[in-house]
Amino acid sequence: MHPRLSSDTPLVLGSASPRRRDILTGLGIPITILPANVDESLAANEAPLAYVERIVAAKLRGVVSRARAVPAAAVLVADTIVVLDGEVLGKPEDVADAERLLSLLAGRQHRVHTRYAIATPDGDIVAARTVSSDVTLRAASPAEIAGYARTGEGLDKAGAYAIQGVGAFLVERIDGSYSNVVGLPACEVVLDLTQSGLLERFP
Repeated sequence: MHPRLSSDTPLVLGSASPRRRDILTGLGIPITILPANVDESLAANEAPLAYVERIVAAKLRGVVSRARAVPAAAVLVADTIVVLDGEVLGKPEDVADAERLLSLLAGRQHRVHTRYAIATPDGDIVAARTVSSDVTLRAASPAEIAGYARTGEGLDKAGAYAIQGVGAFLVERIDGSYSNVVGLPACEVVLDLTQSGLLERFP
């Protein structure tokens, strides 16, 4: 029987994302951060969902192998991708690339997939699922797109925008989980943690 989540045996978050950290700490879930370090390159002809499943599996293997050295009840890793017309739009390389990505997304609906996996410190998978949300960005002007790209807010984010930041001014509609678009679907994560017994009760 593995321990439950507590301040003494926290959830190891295998991510350096401040968004995922904030979502979990906002829920009151005790965490310790041990970022994953994997090659996130897209393979030739790799389908978006197969890609995100492969990356999360690789992250989980890497983090579990290091998490045994720290007190923990479980490990959580995640990856978020933006998909338009069946193509994965990654993080922009620079401001000009951010402008290009935003121009592709403006005035259209795209899909955001977050895949996450939760495992015991021994590597036994407790839960793994992909949650999807549809996001519609309004038809912004070239000047608005260029201005937003120059803020730099989206440079470390898939699709080059932050729904929880200044980028909210572009978001016309969202169908599905908001926190999923930010980087981690809070509702599903809490369900999996409680149903697995890692959380005795919530809240």
